[in-house]
Amino acid sequence: MEQPIIARKNVTNHILKSFNIRADKRLGQNFLTDEQIVAQIVEAATLQQDDCVLEIGPGIGTLTQALAEKGAAVTAVELDKRLLPVLKETLAAYPNVNIINADILQLDIKEAVNNQSFKVVANLPYYITTPIVFHLLEQKLPMERLVVMVQKEVAERMVAKPGGKDYGALSVAVQYYAEPKIAFKVPPTSFIPAPNVESAVIVCEVRKQPPVTLTDEKIFFRVVKAAFSVRRKMLNNALKNMGITAEEVKTWLEAAGIDGKRRGETLSLTEFAKLANVYVTLKVVS
Repeated sequence: MEQPIIARKNVTNHILKSFNIRADKRLGQNFLTDEQIVAQIVEAATLQQDDCVLEIGPGIGTLTQALAEKGAAVTAVELDKRLLPVLKETLAAYPNVNIINADILQLDIKEAVNNQSFKVVANLPYYITTPIVFHLLEQKLPMERLVVMVQKEVAERMVAKPGGKDYGALSVAVQYYAEPKIAFKVPPTSFIPAPNVESAVIVCEVRKQPPVTLTDEKIFFRVVKAAFSVRRKMLNNALKNMGITAEEVKTWLEAAGIDGKRRGETLSLTEFAKLANVYVTLKVVS
């Protein structure tokens, strides 16, 4: 029996009405009702038969269905208990889907995907996008590709280059771990209810090796955080947020060959790496 396509507006409305479900604003729920967008997301994931896919926030199973139809082995992690009976019914025809009721930030992801190499394909809840992306990247999981729908402004920050208004700590972190690109934009009319923002699907190819060599990765991220701690602040002031004196900052910047009057948003990954490595060498901090 042919399955009704959940991404169709009339089917989504029928499911929501049947289960008396309303989007929970607290969980950033918006249900995607655009078949073409769903197809484009799946295409961006470049799935092969039996690929292991982690989906975060499957909702009523809209994207999950399309992933399952491609033959992927889908592990879908849903926080909202109300949606579990919905997913049980909408995805009943797909034995290649495993639903887990959990908070993705608390879940042992390696165990959830059976320690396999996997791809993440998801429409992320916008209120918690950045913590989820960091959580996935920082753990150095066997993740090959991240294909996620996020708020358009967040996508633009992820791909931003030094010197632009969107470039910040998120840009540096994402580009350290992955090679991001915006695949396409999604209008608010593609959802029920329509969000107040434009969305974008971003594809991140996870790097096998970082693009820079670091003495201490934790120090690198501390330096990045300090450099962007106050927007538009010169480095010789911002870097004092590392807990060191103005004189120590001056010595450090001179040793790294970086002008203290520059601002964090002008530094490339290579320059941040140089700053971090020199900081370790000088043992500026105890």
